[in-house]
Formats: sequence, C-alpha cells, structure tokens
Amino acid sequence: MEMAKRKYRAVVTGATRGIGFAIAERLLNDSCEVIATGTKAGSYGPEGSIYQQVDFLNDSSTDAFVEYLKQKPIDILINNAGINKISEFESIEIADLNRIHKVNLETPFLLCQAVIPNMKKNNWGRIVNITSIWGKVTKEYRAAYSSSKFGLDGMTVALAAEVASMGILANSVGPGVIDTDLTRKVLGDKGIQEIQSTIPIKRLGKPSEVASFVSWLVSEENTYISGQNIMIDGGFTRV
Repeated sequence: MEMAKRKYRAVVTGATRGIGFAIAERLLNDSCEVIATGTKAGSYGPEGSIYQQVDFLNDSSTDAFVEYLKQKPIDILINNAGINKISEFESIEIADLNRIHKVNLETPFLLCQAVIPNMKKNNWGRIVNITSIWGKVTKEYRAAYSSSKFGLDGMTVALAAEVASMGILANSVGPGVIDTDLTRKVLGDKGIQEIQSTIPIKRLGKPSEVASFVSWLVSEENTYISGQNIMIDGGFTRV
C-alpha cells in the first residue's frame, strides 16, 4: 500500500528495535518522513529516519521532545515506547508503578497534546497508541502493566471522540506475543512453545504484521475507523 499524494511526517517512539522499528521502517517505505525515538545516545532507527534520543522517564528530556514536536507539523503519531515489570500485586513498589505509568500512559498523553493543534489546523491526523493484549485481557502479575495499557486505551477512546470530526482518527493497536529478540530472551524456547499452544494460529506474530496494519490504519485509506482497540494476536484474546 502506498501512502497518498503528499509526504506525511510521522513520529514513532521506541523505534530502535522490535515492533517500533518495523513500524518506522514500513512508514519510510510508504514515503513518510519518520522521526524515530530511542532512549540511548548512539542508537538509531531504520535507515532514512531522523533519530531523536529521548528518555521518557526524565521530565526534562520529555519536555524538550514535546517542544520539538510543537515546532514541527506532525501528521502521524505512533506511541509505541513502553516498559514492563512482572510482579505479584502485593510486591509492586509504588516507584515501579509510577515508572510504568509514566512511560506507558503519561508520555502518550503528552505527545498527543503536542501534535493535535497542528493536526487540527490541517484537518487531518492519525494517532495510533500501541497497547497490548494485556490491555484487553490480563492475568496474574501484570497489574502495573495492564493498568497502564487499559488506561491508554481509555484515553485513546476519549480522545477519538473529541477529534474525529476534525479529521483526526485515533486508535489503539494491541499486539499479542510477537517474535522479537526481547520476546525470545524473556520467554526462552520452552516458554515460546508453551504460549504458542494457546494461540489459535499456533505461532508467534511478526513485527511486520503489526507494522502492515498500522501502516494502513494511519493512511488516507482509513477514513472511518476511530476509537478502536484492535488486537493483532492470532485470535488469542477471543478464545
């Protein structure tokens, strides 16, 4: 699918690896100008992207990036950056809860606020907040993470209701278990085999599959989907 007639400027956070990298790469292939963020100096997004180092746990770093976005008309915002920590409910430290919510919920809120004024001026914009299957269903030891992702979905729905009439479509996309280096490191071979057995398609998803759908969702071809939380999970959340 080719992006439409004019060149769009897109922001993809957490774009140095995994799903974020795949989305940024796909949007570059769609002829977008892509601003890709990562936490570390010396990291990089896909070739051709504009790399911005941002630490979303650092208020000064986040504030500087917000001001940067306000100076650049942004057409497409993909809030992909996120962190997680699996803990028993009673063992969750408030500092860890705050860190997870800061990156996964507060940061997307601030970045949406930064880009919406220019989207309103253009009467066109696309926002995709990357949630998770654990923002649709949940399980033990994920209270901190799931609360951030359920919250992100709620924020997206409320935002979509406000801005849809102005040509701005906001949606959430919830990846399932996606085959990334991080997934393989966390789960290991045995864990991957076990979780694959619970997925109706019987395999992990690919970053490119998430990227392909996001590419369409932020294109001019999408004219009527807004306020949704769409799972890309091989049917996991429906069984």
